[in-house]
Amino acid sequence: MNFEVFIDAAIAEDIGDGDHSSLACIPLNAKGKAKLIAKQNGIIAGVDIAQYIFYRIDPSVVFTQFLNDGDTISVGDIVFIVEGQSQKILQAERLALNIMQRMSAIATLTSKYVDACKGTSAKILDTRKTTPNFRYFEKLAVKIGGGINHRFGLYDMVMIKDNHIDFAGGIEAALQKTKQYLENNNKNLAIEIESRNLKEVDEILRVGIANRIMLDNFTINDTKEAVKRINNQVEIESSGGITLSSIRSYAECGVDFISVGALTHSAMSLDLSLKAF
Repeated sequence: MNFEVFIDAAIAEDIGDGDHSSLACIPLNAKGKAKLIAKQNGIIAGVDIAQYIFYRIDPSVVFTQFLNDGDTISVGDIVFIVEGQSQKILQAERLALNIMQRMSAIATLTSKYVDACKGTSAKILDTRKTTPNFRYFEKLAVKIGGGINHRFGLYDMVMIKDNHIDFAGGIEAALQKTKQYLENNNKNLAIEIESRNLKEVDEILRVGIANRIMLDNFTINDTKEAVKRINNQVEIESSGGITLSSIRSYAECGVDFISVGALTHSAMSLDLSLKAF
């Protein structure tokens, strides 16, 4: 679902047959102003999306922007001001806030993980642990926070995980079948495969088809050993329960990527408020 379709569906979901609170007490031709105020420190994200929402609901709205996606915000900062029909501003308010608060939280959390790895070669990846139909915004927020998007869905990269391996009959069978499938269907997709231990790393290297090996729930010592054995033959991704307190240690092992599901499934909304003035 592209974001324009999502926004239209979200507007329809929220407004239904009318914003009766606004219709009841605010004249149709009334004009107003409102400002988006940061009530928490962090990284702002979703400003462009908010602008789209306000214009979608009221094409005549005046949107004055002071901060951009990716900017650091402090409590009290004004991100933007909107001026237009009061009823329309109120109709757009909650949808814009919901998206911005969620995106800003993800961008803020991502930036913390990115900062924790500065000076190493490790890049921070998101995962598919996203909110259904909201993935576009969550993955955009990761990029705004300085991270990198992993595959967007099941279609743009092959990722052979433990269940694939077990269902396929083992690592070699899974990789060989994948190679044949891609050739038969004329698809040029990168292949990543999960390893659960050093023995599986050795087997993956022996088969020699994968482009990237995921080290799933490896200890620091085993990660160092895996990096040594792989020796730049393929890309290396660490994954599995890696936290802000431990990520630096994994990054210093020499892995290329570290995927963190918490970026999207555990970020708490950043406090933002739209206030009339």
